Parts: sequence; structure tokens; C-alpha cells
Amino acid sequence: MNDILLEIRNLHAAIDGREILKGVDLTMRRGEVHAVMGPNGAGKSTLSAVLAGRPDYKVTAGSIVYDGRDLLSMSPEERSWAGIFLSFQYPVEIPGVSITNFMKAALNARRKAAGEPELKPADFLKLLKEKMDFVQMKGEFARREVNVGFSGGEKKRNEIFQMAMLEPVLSILDETDSGLDVDALRIVADGVNRLRSPQTSSIVITHYQRLLEYIVPDVVHVLKDGRIVLTGGRELVDRIENEGYDGIDG
Repeated sequence: MNDILLEIRNLHAAIDGREILKGVDLTMRRGEVHAVMGPNGAGKSTLSAVLAGRPDYKVTAGSIVYDGRDLLSMSPEERSWAGIFLSFQYPVEIPGVSITNFMKAALNARRKAAGEPELKPADFLKLLKEKMDFVQMKGEFARREVNVGFSGGEKKRNEIFQMAMLEPVLSILDETDSGLDVDALRIVADGVNRLRSPQTSSIVITHYQRLLEYIVPDVVHVLKDGRIVLTGGRELVDRIENEGYDGIDG
């Protein structure tokens, strides 16, 4: 098995004709957690959208290889089936669809793509309860419509629950810390940390350092004006805290 899980080379991407990413290079190995930090408008969320395959973002140059495959040739569904998970900055509501039915459909679609049989109802409900306990979600949430009437913290916790259910190979957390109080932040971070393994990786996209006090990254990238201008270790987080992004130019 190749140790390199994700390799991005000279990635350029635009939306509505406006170039956002202007030559991003990034290499990620299995088992690593990478933090992508940068000021507002730097292109952090655009990077996550391109990796997930959002059709409104157009890749104009460059390449992305994921687990030995050309990611840019894969549909969003194929990317999900291949183990890519995106935790949204602003999770959407899905009226009329319960969390139980949503997760059953998502999990069985993943299993079907892998040539595996659907989970038996009893096995699915057992897994559902186990993962809800894992992220400290009350059982009543399983009957609620996806994110409808949820607080900001409940929505983010639901995202981590989905991640626990699907067990992705590559998790992309797009400003998951946005709007969370300290207790919710710890629960989310604890879920992410407990899902870490030598075969899975995560990209944590954040503007602030507080999430990285709980999820300690192996590699930190600073993204400014559509390019990664500096890559280093955890010490970069402290440098950003002390100097701000204006003081980081590579």
C-alpha cells in the first residue's frame, strides 16, 4: 500500500470566473492530520469544496491524486464511496428525512459500492446506538430530521457522528469549530481524535488556533491568496498566534 494518500500539484480553481486557488501543492501521508490555516478569503473552503467535488468550483489547472486515483475524474458520489468525508462549515438541513434513514442510505450506498451487502436492520441499529454514544448524542436525535431545529453545536456533533458511522479514509473538517462553545468543541475534537488511525487522515481547516489545542496536527499549512506560503509543524500555530497572518509570508 502506498504511504501517500493525497497529492495535490499546482492546483488552480475558480468560481464564477474568479480564480481562488492559484497553485496549491500539498502531500499527505496515511495517518497524518494536516491543519490548513489562513485569513478569511484565502481559499481554505474552496480547497475543501474542490476535494469534495462541488460542481460550481472549476479546476483550471493542476492535479489531485487520492489513494492512487485521479480524484478530478471522480464524481462527488464516487469520492464519498472511496472514503472522502466533508464536514461542512454550515451543515444543511434536510426536512422530512430522519437521521436514521439518512445514515442507513449513506452507509448502505458505501457498502454497495464496495461490493458488500447491506447491513441487517438489527446490526445497523446496534451500530447507530454505538456511534451516538461515541459522540454523546441522545437516542432521541435518531428520530429527528437531519439538522432541522438543531443548535450550531448539535449540527457539528451530528457531522462527527456521521463521520464515525461512515469511517472515512480522508476526513475534511471545514471550520468545524465555527460557532462552538468550549464544551461542544471538546466533544467534536474528542470524536476526531478517537477516530484517528494509521490508515486514515484528516484535513482540519480553521481560521483560529483553539481547535488545534485539542486536535494536534502533524503538519500545518498557511494558505494566503490562493497559495500555501508556508508549511511546518505545530510550532506554526504559535507563530500565527503571536504574529498574525500578516507576519507569515514564507
